[in-house]
Amino acid sequence: MSTITMGEQPIYSTRAHVFQIDPNTKKNWLPTSKHAVTVSYFYDSTRNVYRIISLDGTKAIINSTISPNMTFTKTSQKFGQWADSRANTVYGLGFSTEHHLAKFAEKFGEYKEAARLAKEKSQEKMEMATSPSQESPGGELSSPLTPVTPPMENINGTDDICDTTPNSDARPEPSQNALAFAHSPVMTKHWEAELEALKGNNAKLTSALLESTANVKQWKQQLAAYQEEAERLHKRVTELECQSIQTPVIKSQKTELNQTIEELENTLRDKEEEMERLKEELENMNDLMEQKDTLTQKLEETELRSRVLEEQLSGAEQRLEENQEEQENFRKSLRTLLELLDGKIFELTELRDTLARLIEEAS
Repeated sequence: MSTITMGEQPIYSTRAHVFQIDPNTKKNWLPTSKHAVTVSYFYDSTRNVYRIISLDGTKAIINSTISPNMTFTKTSQKFGQWADSRANTVYGLGFSTEHHLAKFAEKFGEYKEAARLAKEKSQEKMEMATSPSQESPGGELSSPLTPVTPPMENINGTDDICDTTPNSDARPEPSQNALAFAHSPVMTKHWEAELEALKGNNAKLTSALLESTANVKQWKQQLAAYQEEAERLHKRVTELECQSIQTPVIKSQKTELNQTIEELENTLRDKEEEMERLKEELENMNDLMEQKDTLTQKLEETELRSRVLEEQLSGAEQRLEENQEEQENFRKSLRTLLELLDGKIFELTELRDTLARLIEEAS
């Protein structure tokens, strides 16, 4: 079996200020980022799914799956929006230039059309899976074409705020540990999606196997009937050969019977080859089940590593706070010692001056 390529890949990125519609008024825009953040299109080649994702630190402020019925609307020269019925919200993006807005809208339309074509292909595959299996003239089973992953693109915008968005203060960038930790939920979701896709493929193969099993039973019955017919024809040929009068008619019948026997034998060989192909499909399904178990184990390992990273991050933050507090206490102690030392030095200076005066007076 071929190895399944896993993982979403970013295919286009830009920077913009992110907003969401106020769920109460449905009119006002609420900023979800204090500064311009990266907004990316992601493509999942295993599921033919396009998504818009944006992270502000460790928080996912946009996680929108593109569907064929979505529309991106330009409401001003530097601002655009789209509605996501799954998330039950409306997203808004404020760009620094008109060019960035136009490029983002162009990519939205392109990936929306790709999502529509992928949906149509998926429906065609479902229809082919539910209909009886058809064979090509050469005996090969027909299979749909696999989709082609679109090329990688990357466009960098600027951090300047656009004219249509409210002013806001910049927020400090997250640490490297926080950025590394932010990817673990995305990987967990990806493994879950892969597991769901494998479950769907498993259900389809199980259905096809049940159908093939029913066909095998029918072919076995036909094979038994052909064998009985062949035995009967062999007996008939023997009886005709035993007859004392050999006429041209009997010879002709014997030739026809021999041809019929050859045709039945060829049919028998074809059915045996078909049974071998069905056995191979059964072995492939067993391999798929093993792969599903492997992916489940990987998902569990990923979740365990995520929890370990959380504990390590919490411990590192706590140790950092303790070190900072110890340094502050040490600074305070040093300042106190310096003040005491200054006082002692001043007293020693006065004592020295006094002793010098006494020596002069004594001399």
